[in-house]
Amino acid sequence: MKSLRDYIYEIPDFPAPGILFRDITGILDSGAGFGLCCADLADAVAGLDFDLVAGIESRGFIFGAPLAERFHKPFVPVRKMGKLPRKTVSQSYALEYGTATIEMHEDAVKPGQRVVLVDDLLATGGTMAAACSLVERLGGVVAKILFVVELAGFRARETTLAGRPVVTLLSYDGK
Repeated sequence: MKSLRDYIYEIPDFPAPGILFRDITGILDSGAGFGLCCADLADAVAGLDFDLVAGIESRGFIFGAPLAERFHKPFVPVRKMGKLPRKTVSQSYALEYGTATIEMHEDAVKPGQRVVLVDDLLATGGTMAAACSLVERLGGVVAKILFVVELAGFRARETTLAGRPVVTLLSYDGK
């Protein structure tokens, strides 16, 4: 039986020389791999008291929506600025060279709701930290943060997401 790690492609020198890119599309282009990943994410929140799942654009949608459906919970998209049609709240965060902004609908999370946040990759943690801030500004509680892959060399658990309830399915040393 294949493990989830078996579905990750390693692409050397992408997007730049010296980088070993961990490509999750091997999970997506396999029914067995995607099913295994969704089951592992569900196991990570089994028994957890939560009210909704929020996924970060775009791969957080891919993994978060099936999780929400499995537990019969609402799904909340966290999107890049300007993509949501109703009134939003926004949060900017630092990038290597500049800033980016994400948004949620202002009525997406009610005060006291417990939220599971989902994204595909944990590197610096900046986008997820911004998503956590949005949830908390709306009065929600971050119940758990899920990632498929973590690049542990960035040390986001000890820095950007320190003290947060982070679970990753796969962790790789380095960046």
